[in-house]
Amino acid sequence: MTPRPPTVFWGNERVTHKAIIAEQRAATVERIRAEAMVLLVQDTTSFDFSHHPAASGMGILDNKYCQGFLAHSTLAVSEQGVPLGLVEQQVWIRPEEETGKSQQRHSIPFAAKESYKWVAGLPEQVVSERQQWVTVCDREAHIYEFLDVVLEQGGDFIVRASQGRSFTEDGDDLFEQMGQQDPQQLYSLSLKRRPDREARLAQVELRFGSLTLKRPKRADTERMTLSLQVVDVFEPEPPAGEEAVHWLLLTSLPIHTLPQAQQIITWYTYRWLIERFHYVLKSGCKLEESQLRAENRLERLLAVYSLVAWKLLWLTYQARQTPHVPCTVILRSQEWQALYAYIHRTQRLPPTPPTLHQAVHWIAQLGGFLGRKGDGEPGVKVLWRGWSRFQDILATWIISRPSPSKDVGNA
Repeated sequence: MTPRPPTVFWGNERVTHKAIIAEQRAATVERIRAEAMVLLVQDTTSFDFSHHPAASGMGILDNKYCQGFLAHSTLAVSEQGVPLGLVEQQVWIRPEEETGKSQQRHSIPFAAKESYKWVAGLPEQVVSERQQWVTVCDREAHIYEFLDVVLEQGGDFIVRASQGRSFTEDGDDLFEQMGQQDPQQLYSLSLKRRPDREARLAQVELRFGSLTLKRPKRADTERMTLSLQVVDVFEPEPPAGEEAVHWLLLTSLPIHTLPQAQQIITWYTYRWLIERFHYVLKSGCKLEESQLRAENRLERLLAVYSLVAWKLLWLTYQARQTPHVPCTVILRSQEWQALYAYIHRTQRLPPTPPTLHQAVHWIAQLGGFLGRKGDGEPGVKVLWRGWSRFQDILATWIISRPSPSKDVGNA
């Protein structure tokens, strides 16, 4: 990776996590200007520093024996599934007296609960008035007040439902009511690989319809009901030993046809991007292995690494969407020239930069990607390894050729 700023940077109180994220947000806003619709994918992760007992300023995680801090990030994603940048990132320490369970006490206003993070993750003057935005969240965001706020702010949502969180006006359970309908389609759903499951095709049933939710008794909203659409994806016969897929998706977007229901499912699958974003932070950047020993310094490191994590995600998915554009959309002149020279073992450079597809494959090659016929496109893990090695190659190139652009066109 790029060299880390000196220790004085991490300890500089004038440098804040908030300010670094604000710079990234500004760049994201520029990238999304051309988008008619923007998906805002949210999720939370924890960074565990229990193995660093000397680290100061930490809070509890799952229990008092796990120490660290939490981060809730919002990624802007295009309709085609390309991550466009970080919109928001909240970081906080959970005091022992404010565990997840105690935060559910009904006496605490919604705005004071940890779950308010979903509202704080929504855009503020990020998306223009002419753009449509849709926030995409997992089951933890199935909160009546949150859905209400999204609508009040003029946005839309796709949120996976959680058992027992909402009921219809007639008091019916959402899952039971949708399960009583006949399937409107049977099809194969491609499931991504997870730590507890290999990638596979699931044979699922698709149902969709409209429902009206009634306001929970203790919900702090004026809206008495929420009229929305539901898309139900259910795997009736999972493989032996596998958990059945069951996604019941709540959305404010209109669904009148089967293709519209299928689009909701596709957009929900983009939630995987935020998990990959967190994966790069932990397994690629190895944030939890940092030798910094103060929580506020680790926050700054997280903000810097978040830019790296997004860039690798963008590189992975943009290369699949627009493979033939010049690689200069992501690589500076010195970068693509160093990459070309190393791969081809030459000092003579072509008059034009390679395509994004070619440059990404070269970076992946540095990370061990073989590019065989059945290998498909490189993923974020192999690109991370290649990008890390590429930084050393680039540093050597800059030292040996302080003015690399002078030989462009000599081929």
